[in-house]
Amino acid sequence: MKLLSEEKKNAVLQSMMDYMEKDKEAIIAANKKDLEAFDRDDQALYDRLVVDSAKVDDMIRAVREVKNQDDPVGKTISDDTLENGLKITNKTAPFGTIMIIYESRPDVTIEAAVLAFKANNKILLKGGKEAHNSNEELVKCWHKALKDNGLEEDWIQYLKMDRATTQEFLRNPDQPLDLIVPRGGEKLINFVKEHAKCAVLISGRGNNFAYVAPDADMEKVIPVIINAKTDKISGCNALDKVLVDKNHPDFEGTLKKIESELSNAGVKIIASSDVIDKLDTNDEIKDENVWFEEFLAMKAAIGAVDGLDDAIETINHYSGGHSNTILTENEADASKFMEQIDSAAVYHNASTRFTDGGQMGVGAELAISTDKLHHRGPLGLKQLVTNKYYVLGNGQIRK
Repeated sequence: MKLLSEEKKNAVLQSMMDYMEKDKEAIIAANKKDLEAFDRDDQALYDRLVVDSAKVDDMIRAVREVKNQDDPVGKTISDDTLENGLKITNKTAPFGTIMIIYESRPDVTIEAAVLAFKANNKILLKGGKEAHNSNEELVKCWHKALKDNGLEEDWIQYLKMDRATTQEFLRNPDQPLDLIVPRGGEKLINFVKEHAKCAVLISGRGNNFAYVAPDADMEKVIPVIINAKTDKISGCNALDKVLVDKNHPDFEGTLKKIESELSNAGVKIIASSDVIDKLDTNDEIKDENVWFEEFLAMKAAIGAVDGLDDAIETINHYSGGHSNTILTENEADASKFMEQIDSAAVYHNASTRFTDGGQMGVGAELAISTDKLHHRGPLGLKQLVTNKYYVLGNGQIRK
């Protein structure tokens, strides 16, 4: 594929910012059509769908951040000369064409595409039907920015396809396709994994846990749990489960305090059989599958574990491998927890809500990957490249 200069890519991004500012009212008006047609029964999905003036400003800010970052393509990873004289240089290179399949969130049309474009990839956007009007208005901005800078519109394509057409496209794409990033729930992710013929990078579900150790400082526990649970329920980094250690010297009091504070914040509490008799809630967890669920709602599960090892085993079994936190004053226990918990991000005495490209210093992100290849955690600009070996010789042959 054609490699664009950093100057050319940045010129497109500057035009993109200008058009989003100029067309802000049209973008918001298009989003209003989507909101009016949406069933508000799914509050988390509705929240993701909303585009107001502040959200457009956030999109512009995301484009500016990416524009100001260094071009990630063509960077030298290693440079060696072998005994036989071969000079081998490993450099970063574009993937090629990246398809992004996402639900509801129109800001993905900007924030994901801008990263893929700056990394010199062509982008195929397959947004959810609930955001068609918003997405189409935003893609118009992309196409105007590309055209103004002498580039074809096919650098960023918006695909309007139903489920059956999407399935067929994944199986038999009508153009080169190098990587697919599904952003959404487990049903979407499984659908893409089942039908895609190229690499799929999983932007995984949350289902995040907080483990409250016997020596946890409640002055830290309550603010962390409340923030992780209530700050943004639609975020994949939101908290779903709280596990309190049975060895806590005030086990029952700690359970009651956590329940009370969450309830006061408007969170519905469900509980395991071994703690429900100590709580006010009567909503007992009778189906083990609940522990695997990502709630995306003002809902939290409270349970108990017997020691650090039990906490680690429980979390590794049930969590989505996204973000998990330990609340303890014991540095050794915190270190063991963070080393042995198998997730993209692990925390000590901090809210899981920090698993975010901007919060972690990565900048705008394409997704939060829970895959182990090729990268886990926030996928920023530097992670949206692959690599290529350049081998320079002078007639060498292998013997």
